[in-house]
Amino acid sequence: MKIKRMDLDGTGSPMGLVTKILKIENDLPIPVPIEELAQQLDIEKIADLETPGFEGGLVTDTERSTGFILVNGQARDGRRRFTIGHELGHFLIISHAPVEPGKFLCSRVDMTTWSAEQNNRHARMEAEANEFSALILMPPPVLQKFISKERDPNLAHIPLVAKHFCVSKEAAARSYTRYHDQNIAIAVLKDGIVRRIHKGPRFPWITARHGKPAPQSSIVHRKDLTKRIASEVVSTLPDNWIDVQFGQRAPELYEQVYPQQNGYALLMLWIEMPEDDEEFDPDDNRTSKQRLQYRESKWR
Repeated sequence: MKIKRMDLDGTGSPMGLVTKILKIENDLPIPVPIEELAQQLDIEKIADLETPGFEGGLVTDTERSTGFILVNGQARDGRRRFTIGHELGHFLIISHAPVEPGKFLCSRVDMTTWSAEQNNRHARMEAEANEFSALILMPPPVLQKFISKERDPNLAHIPLVAKHFCVSKEAAARSYTRYHDQNIAIAVLKDGIVRRIHKGPRFPWITARHGKPAPQSSIVHRKDLTKRIASEVVSTLPDNWIDVQFGQRAPELYEQVYPQQNGYALLMLWIEMPEDDEEFDPDDNRTSKQRLQYRESKWR
């Protein structure tokens, strides 16, 4: 590898850092050799983390001249790689300051934090570290080329993305929503309860809330969740998931569910806009507060 830390000087955002890395390392193999890249960028060692309740950690000096990364030794390969990318993000984003001098410790909640209120500094740092990890492990140009092989979205593609880039299925699902050319969102459910929702940039505001059950008419309540195969894509009422204003023409909305282990499931929502509705703007379905929240979270 040719990349050096000094090549990243003056860049502090996840997208900016990854753009510079990919410009210099324009032939990075897939899966990205994240451990080798970390070592090239002054990470001296990657070792198992033995602190209960945490997925990863970073130990570094005050000047951030070098560091070593700790990873949950029980993590599967895809999750381990994502954690390394996350901690490398903390190391490279100079504005990230640990609570304890010289030491970051990141929980599983931190690893699933993708957005944060402006005044929540800790959550913003974790969201940026996650963003960096997702971008470097699934470089957008490579990912877009890979998923464009099948035009219509389908949850059966998620394990293919996860395997190709060697990441977890949820990490693959989030990037899939962001870079697929169709208008989709994917919800992570546990026992029918919404845990997280990952949306494409044009997907309208989703009314189902975190910690609440998926709509009763959703396919997730009709699908045999013991069979870990993706369901068919079925039509559903838009009002089940999005706020359709009175007098506005509703889009076509489709659902698909893919059961996972231990009661988890991925649920995809796919909007097909009417052909004559080229001027549709998802902001029309949002309040001013929702628009602000969406714009703040879009690139986190």
